[in-house]
Amino acid sequence: MAAMTLADEICPVPTIAPMSRAADMDAAIESARQAVGLPVGSRVVAAMSGGVDSTVVAALLHKAGYDVVGVTLQLYDHGATLKKKGACCAGQNIHDARLAAELIGIPHYVLDYESRFKDAVIDQFADSYLKGQTPVPCIRCNQTVKFRDLLDVARDLGAEAMATGHYVRRAAVGNRSQMRKAIDHSRDQSYFLFATTQDQLDYLRFPLADLEKPQVRGVAAALGLRIAAKPDSQDICFVPSGDYRTLIDRLRPQGREAGEIVHMDGRVLGQHGGITDYTIGQRRGLNVAVGEPLFVTRLDPDKRRVIVGPREALLTASLTLEETNWLGDQATIEEAARDGAPVLARVRSTRQPSPARLALDENNIVSVVFNEGEEGVAPGQACALYDPADPDRVLGGGFISGTTAVAAG
Repeated sequence: MAAMTLADEICPVPTIAPMSRAADMDAAIESARQAVGLPVGSRVVAAMSGGVDSTVVAALLHKAGYDVVGVTLQLYDHGATLKKKGACCAGQNIHDARLAAELIGIPHYVLDYESRFKDAVIDQFADSYLKGQTPVPCIRCNQTVKFRDLLDVARDLGAEAMATGHYVRRAAVGNRSQMRKAIDHSRDQSYFLFATTQDQLDYLRFPLADLEKPQVRGVAAALGLRIAAKPDSQDICFVPSGDYRTLIDRLRPQGREAGEIVHMDGRVLGQHGGITDYTIGQRRGLNVAVGEPLFVTRLDPDKRRVIVGPREALLTASLTLEETNWLGDQATIEEAARDGAPVLARVRSTRQPSPARLALDENNIVSVVFNEGEEGVAPGQACALYDPADPDRVLGGGFISGTTAVAAG
């Protein structure tokens, strides 16, 4: 038995009821086997983050008879990770993954990807705020370090597939793979995976697609995995304190240059201490008063201006996309846009998709035109697209490069 660590003392494991019947476990194993869709004995790399979801994936695939190899990425300085309420096991992820792999009985490797992660995710995160954008680092991480670099490692290890603990479904339809929402829509992560390419999707497997979170924790408890009760991460992994502005200030101090807070009608209302303190839609912390609620409607990093206005000014009629990805039936997203294809557009992970259509301008730039005004749209965020005729199907998406307001101003 492994010696008790500080994390054991800080993170006591509450009681979780394991699966009540052996048949339930058998069903979970069979569900994982169906999700993989490869002959028993095939080699599968399991991406193990140290959390309950990815650990259960590795355990289920091992139980299902696959040749499982666990791989964990060291992405940032775990020694600098802070302990705090709600994330009491922060900094223990690699340790937890290693112990779980030992208990499951599979080989396990830790890869040092700190440099790649800094270049592809952390630096891009900081630069986006300097540009007046609102980035989504989890998408960048999936798009680059995990679903590009790690997939190459999995292939080098001779694996026929790589499995992750994401709550999303992969469905083989003809000679193509579709991405679909997980059965548990409250846990669905398809928004964060819109950038997964067709080639990547053909290789990836998501064994938790048909399970709900309580079932996953039940599997972990039944298998005696200590992480059964480990809290889900709530913050950006490399900002465990939740204070991302301090990180940006350290990496990009020029973001602290002062500037003006300007009403969209041209009035200068006050001063700010750095454009990186603001995001589109923000109301609190403006420190200006004109007798009506004001919101950040636009950021002008070149002039260091924060533009504010009434809430109705946040309504967006359309947005433009860059770095697009397409998983639909048409050959390209440009072809779908040229045809004015109807879509359901999701501009935030917590927002329900809204009816819209694709459009293509004379410069071959793809845009999303909403049937009604959409609120909370910010450059730098992702826009995931779904099929109106089959709302669980992901069609792709892109990063928001610009917006057009419903109300001029």
